[in-house]
Amino acid sequence: MILRRYLIKEVATTTALVLGFLVVMLLGGRLIRYFGMAAEGGLDVGVLFTLIGYNLPYFLELIFPLSFFIGLMLVFGRLYADHEMAVMNASGISRGKVARLILPLVIVAFVVQCFITMAGKPWGVAKATNIWQEQSVLEVFDFITPKKFVSSGDYHLYVGEIGENREYLKDVIVIQMPKGQTPESMNDIANQNEDAAKKAEALAQSLPSEFVRVKDTLIYAKSATQVESDDGVVRLDLHQGRRYEVDAASKQYSQIGFERYRISLAAGKTNDLKPMKIEGWTSSELLANLNKTTPNPSSSEIHAELGYRFSLPWLIVIAAMLAPPLAQVRPRQGRWLKLIPAIFIFVANVLILISLKESIAKGKVGDWAYPVAVLLLVLFAFYMNHHDRVVARLRLSRQNARRDEGVGA
Repeated sequence: MILRRYLIKEVATTTALVLGFLVVMLLGGRLIRYFGMAAEGGLDVGVLFTLIGYNLPYFLELIFPLSFFIGLMLVFGRLYADHEMAVMNASGISRGKVARLILPLVIVAFVVQCFITMAGKPWGVAKATNIWQEQSVLEVFDFITPKKFVSSGDYHLYVGEIGENREYLKDVIVIQMPKGQTPESMNDIANQNEDAAKKAEALAQSLPSEFVRVKDTLIYAKSATQVESDDGVVRLDLHQGRRYEVDAASKQYSQIGFERYRISLAAGKTNDLKPMKIEGWTSSELLANLNKTTPNPSSSEIHAELGYRFSLPWLIVIAAMLAPPLAQVRPRQGRWLKLIPAIFIFVANVLILISLKESIAKGKVGDWAYPVAVLLLVLFAFYMNHHDRVVARLRLSRQNARRDEGVGA
């Protein structure tokens, strides 16, 4: 009982330390990338750490089994290096029995991996995708530059000043004209007028013919605020302004005053947003669409993702079977000698499952390959545990055969 508690405590502590180190290292790289995007104006700083949190289950899906395997390797390597395993073997406690003492921890790790793979990662991917979609919807409003025109479909927006925290815009000019025509040359015209009302009138009368079509619309407003929308369309409420309609032939215009005028910008529509990745689908949604012929994603992609989720938790069992024999070192070798080769062997098991996911998604093989691959990996780990015994029996049989030959001669 004391030995079991010691082993479970050591493996759990070492796994947590390795897991923390790998998470900080990988998420640190992603955090630097997001900081760069935020500095360039491509990401709101307020959602930066939220996005990192939602990406955490995505990394844990593969980091947690690797951390558990490294933790087992370090603990069992220490038992061999400090000759504690030799003492236990001399006392009648085999290596297999020592490995079975951590079975409760293996079961807990298996359940945790199932939760991460089946529920945690899809939830995190779905939440992160929603944030990216919200950022793309707010792109036109959030990244407006004062005293420059910003185009959005038929609308060209000019803002004299941006309010605090981008909650409102001041001295707004909106020009509606055909797509493909940019009013960049009108920036100087807008900057040269002092009176806000005269800006719009001067622009309407001095527009070149190539920028004007019949009944072009030009709107001036003292301020503008964004309207919350659930349909993915960016809407602005313009306050206290005038709306002009310009005739292309006569250069005459009509005007009307307003207290509030709402426009809908063309960018950020929901039908322009990218569909949810299959990694963001819940396991129940995958099971519901398992036998349906859906174009996006295809049936093979659903089978590949679902089989991948059911296969990954078995990496915990494979890690528990591989670590004891791979951690065995001879006296004076040190427990770090076999760590790197063992990590390569375990990563090879992970890469087999990842390559199977890609092959099944492309329709090259069927989803039957997952259980076959898992079974072969378990058999390989089982062989590694009994390799020394098999080799010893083969040597003994050869020695007996040679002895029999010598006696017969």
